[in-house]
Amino acid sequence: MSTIEKVQEDVLVEEQVGTNNEIVLYNDDVNTFDHVIDTLIRVCQHTAEQAEQCAILVHYKGKCTVKTGHYDELRPQCTQLLEAGLSAEII
Repeated sequence: MSTIEKVQEDVLVEEQVGTNNEIVLYNDDVNTFDHVIDTLIRVCQHTAEQAEQCAILVHYKGKCTVKTGHYDELRPQCTQLLEAGLSAEII
């Protein structure tokens, strides 16, 4: 006769605690796709494909999250986007 043994384990799950903010880029009727793409590559270190996809989303959806992170890291990038004439905010 065999016995079946059940084992219960306690597993600790560590969650990252902290708030991530987002830079949201908004559509406008002023900037060209090329300017938006070039700016995202320069300021947010996007690849050409990422920047193009974001520009398309902004154009068709009206807005797109282009970067996430801590507020202190995003603030200078958002400022550079605004100085380049783009419409963006940190949420």
